[in-house]
Amino acid sequence: MNDIIPIAWWQALLAVVDQGGYAQAAEFLGKSQSAVSYSIQQLEDHLGLRVFRTEGRRAVPTPAGQVLLRRARLLVDHARNLESAARELAAGRESLLRLAVDALFPEWLLLRALAVFGADCGSTRIEVLETVLSGTDEALARREADLVVTPRIPQGFSGEPLLRVRFVAVAAPGHALHALGRPVEWADLRQHRQLVVRDSGTRRQDAGWLDAEQRWTFAHMAGSIRAACAGLGFAWYPELRIREELADGRLRPLPLAEGRHRYATLYRVFARPEFPGPACRELADVLERLTREQAGDAAILE
Repeated sequence: MNDIIPIAWWQALLAVVDQGGYAQAAEFLGKSQSAVSYSIQQLEDHLGLRVFRTEGRRAVPTPAGQVLLRRARLLVDHARNLESAARELAAGRESLLRLAVDALFPEWLLLRALAVFGADCGSTRIEVLETVLSGTDEALARREADLVVTPRIPQGFSGEPLLRVRFVAVAAPGHALHALGRPVEWADLRQHRQLVVRDSGTRRQDAGWLDAEQRWTFAHMAGSIRAACAGLGFAWYPELRIREELADGRLRPLPLAEGRHRYATLYRVFARPEFPGPACRELADVLERLTREQAGDAAILE
């Protein structure tokens, strides 16, 4: 019992469950059905317990098999990550790096980080995905990103705080809310169109706090900002995301009586925290360093 169980036995266990039977598992693994059956038999003999019971033509995990199944999935995922990390180390850097960044992160800061990274890691291809709300969670769950910047850390992952984001309520200078000549109440806001950004995940929520009936929803924050500058509505935006529009006067903060500012924290999360990969780690370091240097008081890194 001191021998280490081969990873192939655990892979066979997962394949039988995930693919719905021994024949399907054999096809999925590219092995004969007898080879899969032998792996399961060896696993059961080694552990001294049954992992499957037969119900009709189906192999159903026993209670013990259910427990082992959860552990086996973690083990096989860990082994895959280790193998992938070894290949990346052998190649020097990853050939492809997938980055999912929530729309709250300042675009100008992201572009500067990519420029610095590209000067040193030009051979690594980059895929950038802009996400909103649950879109970042799904990018991690589907393994569509290696590194993400997100306002919430999904269950099962860990992350480090990267940036404290301050939202400011704004509208174009000619907007009717600026012409009130007094502090703007929430009742005033409900009488005007709010511009919001839709969830990029399958939940299709939006980022509107007010729940106003007059609402225009955009797929990307850039389109929402352009609409606000054109006087088509008001919105809350991350202050660092609209710093140019505030500086040149295309947008002005609304003099709200209360709730003028809202805050959120953005986190840096690795999809594979144990083996992030050299290029992934380097890009994360660049993001953290430039955020600390250029985001001013908003940066929360120590």
